[in-house]
Amino acid sequence: MNKILWIVIFSGVFIWSAIDPKDYFTWFLEVFPAVIAVLILFFTEKSFPLTPLAYIFILIHAIILMVGGHYTYAEVPYGDFFATGRNNYDKIGHLAQGFIPALIAREILIRKGVIQAKNWLNFFVVSTCLAISAFYELIEWWVAVLSGESAEAFLGTQGYMWDTQSDMALALLGAILSLLLLSRVHDPQLKRLI
Repeated sequence: MNKILWIVIFSGVFIWSAIDPKDYFTWFLEVFPAVIAVLILFFTEKSFPLTPLAYIFILIHAIILMVGGHYTYAEVPYGDFFATGRNNYDKIGHLAQGFIPALIAREILIRKGVIQAKNWLNFFVVSTCLAISAFYELIEWWVAVLSGESAEAFLGTQGYMWDTQSDMALALLGAILSLLLLSRVHDPQLKRLI
């Protein structure tokens, strides 16, 4: 994807999400990881450019975060796509929380030559994604403890007592799906960068 197009799409969605969001505190919490990702991409663009596939999926993940931040995950329109009476948009976010970091972790581990054996590579990619997901759940907990009721929209549990566990299970599923679905497309792009 063209760098300018990437920046235009990111900036457009970012500006849209910042205009009259449901709650500015929640918006900040949800959008902050996308902003950090863009800063990291900016500062590593020359020293460690990523594959086009990675850039596309990072943009998709950023859009998921910004849409969730604008509405809050519990109130994204048409989020009850399973007709369960619960807005499941947050589950898309947690699936992406495994899917996209798996691609990035795989790229870094391969390009840095950290792990040579494919099975061990997959194990460490999935483990990394689970660690990220667990750490994010801890962040949600800390925000809830520190801010009290104002964190409810950020947590997005919607009364579901297994929300944390299902979030981490979806990140696990996302990481596995990423490895299964993207590795063959990712490998040729990696070879061009290596």
